[in-house]
Amino acid sequence: MSEAPQPTTAAEKQSSARVLPALILAMLSFSVVQTAVVPILPSLAKELDVSTSNITWLMTANLLSAAVLTPLLGRFGDLRGRKPMLLISLAGLVAGSALAVGTHSFTWLVVARVLQGAGGGVMPLAISIVRDELPKQKVTGGVAAISASMGVGSGLGLVATGLLLEHWNYKSIFWMGLAFGLIAIALVALRVPSDPVTDKEGGADPLGALALAGWLSALLVAVSQGNHWGWTSTKTLGLFAVAAVVALVWGIIETKVAHPLVDLKMMSRPAVAFTNLAGLLIGFGMYGSFMVISNFSQTPEKLAHYGFTATVLHAGVMLLPSAIGSMVAAPLGAMLIARRGPRLPLVLGGVLGAVAMAYLALRHSHEGDIYTASAIFGLGIGLAFAAMPAFINGAVPVEQSGIANGMNSVLRTVGGAIGTAVMTAILTGDTMKLPIKIPVLLPTLDAYKHAFWATAVVCIVAGAVPFLIRTAKPVAAAPGAPGGSTPQDSSTQLVKTDA
Repeated sequence: MSEAPQPTTAAEKQSSARVLPALILAMLSFSVVQTAVVPILPSLAKELDVSTSNITWLMTANLLSAAVLTPLLGRFGDLRGRKPMLLISLAGLVAGSALAVGTHSFTWLVVARVLQGAGGGVMPLAISIVRDELPKQKVTGGVAAISASMGVGSGLGLVATGLLLEHWNYKSIFWMGLAFGLIAIALVALRVPSDPVTDKEGGADPLGALALAGWLSALLVAVSQGNHWGWTSTKTLGLFAVAAVVALVWGIIETKVAHPLVDLKMMSRPAVAFTNLAGLLIGFGMYGSFMVISNFSQTPEKLAHYGFTATVLHAGVMLLPSAIGSMVAAPLGAMLIARRGPRLPLVLGGVLGAVAMAYLALRHSHEGDIYTASAIFGLGIGLAFAAMPAFINGAVPVEQSGIANGMNSVLRTVGGAIGTAVMTAILTGDTMKLPIKIPVLLPTLDAYKHAFWATAVVCIVAGAVPFLIRTAKPVAAAPGAPGGSTPQDSSTQLVKTDA
């Protein structure tokens, strides 16, 4: 049963005002950096003189690094303190940005993207710090704001890329990441106190960490490169087989060691397992939709008889409503969680995502259609992101908060890689025959319709998953009772879930 919210003291308000902006900026720093290169991959291939297939390693390397390092940093945060690990995570992002600014080599740029992937640890660590540092009635709102910042930053990153390329070269994008990262480090160092919650009885699990890194690496490389290598090629099938075998070995290790990196009993709780499934599907929808909408907007209308011949900046602006929608979703999601529990916002997130993509499958002739769908989709993503940590934090003890939220972030990343690969396969599987030769193949309009419908189906399934989780509404003492809330005190709080 949840405790009744208590009046917020001046000290608690000051703590919230100091800590939360630093954590939100840290989250924005990573999400902006992660997606900023997406719309410029074709131009980067020309700039760096590499093939179209090889340039995708700039995304693959970053997704892979984030997937591997996120749970490790989250777990070490549980063991050794969240603030030091958060600073290390941001330091990796800054180091990667600095290297990207200083190099003209494609190989070193891939290394830079690997270093930037360390920023993936920001989300689970920031959520754990909010749980530690903010007053109880502020936790749900704080977690929702940080989670929704992922969608906000992703949308803003696409717009910022277009703006920077209008006036400077691609290096300016990495300068932006460097500036964001340095400011975030300074704010975290100055404003975030050393956290009191550490799992002092826990221990390291090097074999588990290596096995986790092994199967995630094999899976993500196979998924990311499957379109280029061929889904039935020896390399792709071999990596899928390696991923399956190493994942099985990892599971055995985690059940045998005294202090596992990931407590599989905790991960198997319905509130955690089904929330992670929803995270995988939402990640698929978000990354897949961003890629498809951006490509559709930039398609030359005179050649394809669809699209808007948009520049990178124009395409980013079309996706800007998604960032605004995610921003609106943070307080809305916190309010819904406090009143109805996390199920409703997670269901709404999937439903709104499906509505947006179905809308685009049916209506896509005017720019207003893109703006409308983008806003609806962003609102849905923001609600879903706000709800998932509430489900997980209500089902795990505070000393496992970092690793539990870290694994949820990993599955969102894996879902994003799968979504991007599937959307690419759909678009490249049905291309147009044009009277003139152009450097890239243009998908047919039907291919885009199929991609929109596929994303809509995935989102609606994500919206159905929460019904598999039993939840209890937050319970407060009666007004006027000792410790009870008053009509003026309706602050949000985490919901306990039946795990």
